[in-house]
Amino acid sequence: MVAKLKGEYGSGIEPLTYLGQNYMVVDRSLIPEILQVLRNREQFDYCVDITAVHYPKRERQFDVLWVLYSFPRNERIRVKTLIADGETLPSSVPIWATANWLEREVFDMFGVKFDGHPDLKRILLPDGWKGHPLRKDYGILQQDNEWVQINLGIESGQ
Repeated sequence: MVAKLKGEYGSGIEPLTYLGQNYMVVDRSLIPEILQVLRNREQFDYCVDITAVHYPKRERQFDVLWVLYSFPRNERIRVKTLIADGETLPSSVPIWATANWLEREVFDMFGVKFDGHPDLKRILLPDGWKGHPLRKDYGILQQDNEWVQINLGIESGQ
């Protein structure tokens, strides 16, 4: 399947396997089309997860990953793309409804924005929280002291 996609899309797809698990690195510009093809033609009917990894020293700081599962095929695949800080990705909510809260979590924890998302706002942290805790440049002891003071009326314990 991935070889077929590579044949269709050329250098925009790099098929890889790690420890027997298939994944592909896809050029950011191809993401919406590839995800749609995986859903419609290849029967990956369930978006299990969307997550990210932050590499602050790289030019394209974020790996964004979709973990997809096909019930008819009993197969899982991961799709990864790399983006720079401040770049956006198209929302995959129109493809899989489950992407709604998953994209909100990636936005909340990493600050990655998804164009066309129906309600892109924080999901785990309060609306007024500053920063994105899963970025590697967010200090391990850092917390929003201002928010804690205003909303909890206490000083930070850190």
